[in-house]
Amino acid sequence: MSRNNTKALHNIRMMCRMQQMDEKILYNRSKFILSIYRDVCWCIRARAEEIYDDLVGTCGAGLDRALVYLETFAPDEARQNFEEKIRTLFETKWIVELVDNAMAQIREYPCRGELYCEILSKCYLSRFKYKEAEMLEIMDMERSTYYDRKKEAILLFGLSFWGNALPMLRKFLIAEKAANDLL
Repeated sequence: MSRNNTKALHNIRMMCRMQQMDEKILYNRSKFILSIYRDVCWCIRARAEEIYDDLVGTCGAGLDRALVYLETFAPDEARQNFEEKIRTLFETKWIVELVDNAMAQIREYPCRGELYCEILSKCYLSRFKYKEAEMLEIMDMERSTYYDRKKEAILLFGLSFWGNALPMLRKFLIAEKAANDLL
């Protein structure tokens, strides 16, 4: 096989066809999710701190007392506002957990799973953003090999994210809705 058509890439493409996923769309969507991950994590952390500070500052000293105040005495508008802020935090947290779930699945991939995880982590997920030269040195790879493995890793991430993590969340939400409808 040629450099651009490795056995791993061939297998990933076959999995795309089996799951009826367009490889180019999958790659672009996966790269987008990965590219915003670092900013999403930063934003959710800052947003959680802001909500905590607002809650404690508005409702009293200590988180426990503030939550009791919100539940018992706060006007409906204040409670709804807080619930909406918390809901957005949890929705964002779900995205982070979906990415983590996909990464765990990639790690289990039998052919270079650990390598793919390391590439994705260092390129997109870690707090520190590595430059290309640093990545090549850390990974001890030629540039062309690095980009081949990176493309494979991104596609595998997409298969894990859209082919497994999101469907699992969807099933959970449907089951949760059904359980709530019974109540």
